[in-house]
Amino acid sequence: MAEEATRRRLGRGLAALIGDAGEEAPAVERARGQRRAPIEFLRPNPRNPRVSFREEELADLAASIREKGIIQPIVVRTVPGVADAYEIIAGERRWRAAQLANLADVPIIVHEADDREALELAIIENVQRADLNAIEEARGYERLGKEFGYSQTDLAKIIGKSRSHVANTLRLLNLPEASRRLVTEGAISAGHARALLAVDNPDSVARRVVEEGLTVRDVERLAQEDSGAKLETKSRKPRVEKDADTVAMEKLLTDALGLYVSIHHHGESGELRIRYTTLEQLDGLCRRLTG
Repeated sequence: MAEEATRRRLGRGLAALIGDAGEEAPAVERARGQRRAPIEFLRPNPRNPRVSFREEELADLAASIREKGIIQPIVVRTVPGVADAYEIIAGERRWRAAQLANLADVPIIVHEADDREALELAIIENVQRADLNAIEEARGYERLGKEFGYSQTDLAKIIGKSRSHVANTLRLLNLPEASRRLVTEGAISAGHARALLAVDNPDSVARRVVEEGLTVRDVERLAQEDSGAKLETKSRKPRVEKDADTVAMEKLLTDALGLYVSIHHHGESGELRIRYTTLEQLDGLCRRLTG
């Protein structure tokens, strides 16, 4: 029961923590529901799912901090056995930018959290702020699942996303390292990455995305072509040319659904095949067919 209550609270994000404050700590002053701590008292969380901090983004944030200060306090936890030390739970980017802005101290909220809750809060904040790239997000979900036994349904509830979003994000970890690195660097989008999962050579297509500016739809089309080629090779039957009416009907349905459609006649009967490459596409198709 207590664990379920904790999960519901975490699902609301970090807003519930703003305004909470614990007991006074040495060398830290309290001000209107939060504290200020010398910037050198804070340290990064080695479990933070975010590992990429772009220099230009930090510089922009530092400029904003110089002008307006830090609007939202940094959420931290104490470091057991170490005086005047705080480990950042949420807000490492603000802390890094504050250093660039030469701030002497920063606003903090001390929240005593175990490793599981600290990781949950870090992921929630970054997902809500859209600060994580898709690979960092996937690795965060993976750690919550492997280390703390969370199912995809649990993760969806905590993060506030659909189960299909969690499942598709986790699948990105199946991409080759070179493709994952391009996502982490921001060279290709999460949409591109999801589409790459369905192509025969993700790294080659990923390079084409960067070099030729392929859209997500372009990559999905390549995936459908790969799938069609596999089906034809697997059949091992003499190729039967389709009549013009069948080809026209396939194109009409493909354009209408936005998914690759193929028609296969078997005498008076036949098959209509619809190819999807993501769970979102399947969900969308089901809604259209049942709506």
